[in-house]
Amino acid sequence: MLDLGFHQAASLHSLTPQAELRLLAVASQGNTANGLETLWQICASLQRLGYPVVVLDGTAQESDDSPGLLHLLQHATWNDGASLNLGATASSLAVIPAAKGLQHLSRKAGDAARSPLESLLPYFRTYGLMVIHAPASTLGPLLTHTATVPLVVMGSGAAGVMTSYKSLKQIALHTGLPCMVAALLHSNTAAERRKAQSQLMTLQACAERHLGGPIRTTTIATQNPQDLQRLALQLLENAGTMNGALAALTPSNLTGMPAHFVRSH
Repeated sequence: MLDLGFHQAASLHSLTPQAELRLLAVASQGNTANGLETLWQICASLQRLGYPVVVLDGTAQESDDSPGLLHLLQHATWNDGASLNLGATASSLAVIPAAKGLQHLSRKAGDAARSPLESLLPYFRTYGLMVIHAPASTLGPLLTHTATVPLVVMGSGAAGVMTSYKSLKQIALHTGLPCMVAALLHSNTAAERRKAQSQLMTLQACAERHLGGPIRTTTIATQNPQDLQRLALQLLENAGTMNGALAALTPSNLTGMPAHFVRSH
């Protein structure tokens, strides 16, 4: 079903936009060159489906010249009726610097019985989707009381597999959430697809052996709009709901891991 385009009959498949603010989480991978560009393409696809998107970018630092999430949390004076200055990033897609603000919420998460993300709802309730893009070490604590499926974009080669495994481990340590891992194909040749599939199988084997459960994987040709739309719809299907009480994820294979969860990797 996810391979089909969005059309007039999509409402019959329960794909119509909802009024509630929903949460997507994307782990930033540092040196994954095309990961950020893919994120913007996914967000553009979601907006074309009728979901207003706001991105809290945990890789961009807030400052007085470029206020962001931290200023919202501190109730800075510009928040009293003033608009958020997005500078050069201002566009139809709202992208808000959020590195310091997300780190602040992440530090507080361990003492909270509810998701710290609930405190963001009053600021962003006019949007349909909130995308949190941040390092896995920051995302993990933030997602402890949510039911979303985070996305990890895998870089190429052995380094990409190791970096992705590290992200999976950091999220699993805090939440036990299963993740989706997407391998990006730049030329979409048969050889490149086989290589990507081999890397994903290696990553899956490591996750099953050391993290206690399977992961979801997919390959995405970055030059193929249908692939990007398919990923966008998969993420939408796996999004958590942002409301007064974020639903906790039903315990899965990744929870209750003490018996064989290896923490030394």
